[in-house]
Amino acid sequence: MAAKKTDTPQATAEVTPEVAPEVTIETVPTPAGDARITWHHAPGAHALLAASHGAGGGIEARDLRALAAALPGRGVSVALVEQPWRVAGKKIAPAPSTLDTGWRALWPALEKAGLPIVAGGRSAGARVACRTGRELGAKAVLALSFPLHTPGKPERSKADELLAAGVPTLIVQGGRDPFGRPEEFPELPAEMELVTVPYGDHGFGLPKSADLDEPAALALITGAVADWLPRALA
Repeated sequence: MAAKKTDTPQATAEVTPEVAPEVTIETVPTPAGDARITWHHAPGAHALLAASHGAGGGIEARDLRALAAALPGRGVSVALVEQPWRVAGKKIAPAPSTLDTGWRALWPALEKAGLPIVAGGRSAGARVACRTGRELGAKAVLALSFPLHTPGKPERSKADELLAAGVPTLIVQGGRDPFGRPEEFPELPAEMELVTVPYGDHGFGLPKSADLDEPAALALITGAVADWLPRALA
């Protein structure tokens, strides 16, 4: 059964909260070193999005920052997770198994919020969420810029990791992502949705020739996630 590919969402003012969420920071020991969670608390939250970064950057990524600013206004708390290697100031991410170890170890700290958890991340963080989400009890997975393959090497596909997520999954992919353009993805099961950010690269950066700007692209991302969450958690 083919996956549902959603129409390009329209940016709406509803996604932006009127009041900035309360932000707290928590350090969590793991076997891979200390991880760090930056909590963006939603008043009366009904769900939690826990999202980690990729192998080439941190939680300052534009899409993660946009979600942390927008979703608390929709009753969804956001926990931005920094993996131990990043907290330690290292430049190169460790092996996927080590990333999974850190993520599994910090999961109880996320569960203490007492909310349904959506596991997410961008790039390498999306892979971690797909590999561990069902095992840890996540209700859904958000995969931002899923690295389907190494640039220029489509034969080295990571589609199996994505397809094994086993829970409702939203993939948000840039239209010109060298790690996998939307049209390169395989046929997806019904519980997976794919949203395209036109012109976006792996970090959702846009060329000057694009007919949308960065605020519009980020509103597209946050709007798509906000609209998908009720379906995923139903």
